[in-house]
Amino acid sequence: MNPAPHRAGHVAVIGRPNVGKSTLVNALVGAKVSIVSNRPQTTRHRLLGIATFPHGQLLLVDTPGIHREQGKASSSAMHRWMNRAARGALEGVDAALLVIEAGRWDEEDALAYDALASAGVPVLLVVNQVDRIKDKATLLPFLGEVNAGREFAAVHPVSALKRKGLDALVDSLVALMPEQPPLYGEDEITDKSQRFLAGELVREQLMRQLGAELPYATTVEIESFVEDDTGKSGPLLRIGAVIWVERDGQKAIVIGKGGARLREIGTRAREQMERLFGCKVFLETWVRVRAGWSDDESALRTLGYHD
Repeated sequence: MNPAPHRAGHVAVIGRPNVGKSTLVNALVGAKVSIVSNRPQTTRHRLLGIATFPHGQLLLVDTPGIHREQGKASSSAMHRWMNRAARGALEGVDAALLVIEAGRWDEEDALAYDALASAGVPVLLVVNQVDRIKDKATLLPFLGEVNAGREFAAVHPVSALKRKGLDALVDSLVALMPEQPPLYGEDEITDKSQRFLAGELVREQLMRQLGAELPYATTVEIESFVEDDTGKSGPLLRIGAVIWVERDGQKAIVIGKGGARLREIGTRAREQMERLFGCKVFLETWVRVRAGWSDDESALRTLGYHD
């Protein structure tokens, strides 16, 4: 009996903001490659998570959430860039996941579905956070409503946070991938550099600790990233991170009283870096002001927001 052929391919992960796309990607990869917070638009960059299994390899394209433009803030250069990044993720993929929240379907979910329906690839519906549904009897009618008039290659209720229902999802995805050997090594988990991931981990702490006060007014630039092999306890990464804000008042909020908030952000980010990189990290952080960076296309490019 011949063994099943190995399959590998690209999968776009699409949905409205804050439905758990990054949590799902991290769960499938088995490592933290995409930052997570409870604030919409935490993910700003298109990122590849590499999930390797015995029978296949899935290259998961995590994206910013597709959102409608409502008002001045959502029509900024930053939001236009994130929408372009999300829609651009559909180019050259073999399948796509539409991730929604169990029990909720709104206009932004419909917007994401419409973007996928015109892409010409199989679309799997992933109904996330089913563990939050107390009355499971309501789930079946909800799925019927979502499916009405729409075409999905498969429907998978899951809990990405608790890693429930993921095995069946993986099998469905692998079956849709072309027959080919792995495209990345077994130990590779993302196409992004450690430098990029370091910046994202600092920004994650900003979103988690200051998301309510400064939801979109901050970004992070890694100014220095040096590997130091002279440490007594093994390799050491020396990282310098600049937190950019748009006004002096925002700078004061990030720094906090006596520098307490900035120290807490740095400590939490450093702990995450050491866990991800597997070595000691010395992290320095600074806060600087650059007026209007989030609505300036050229400023975005200099800060690493490339199409």
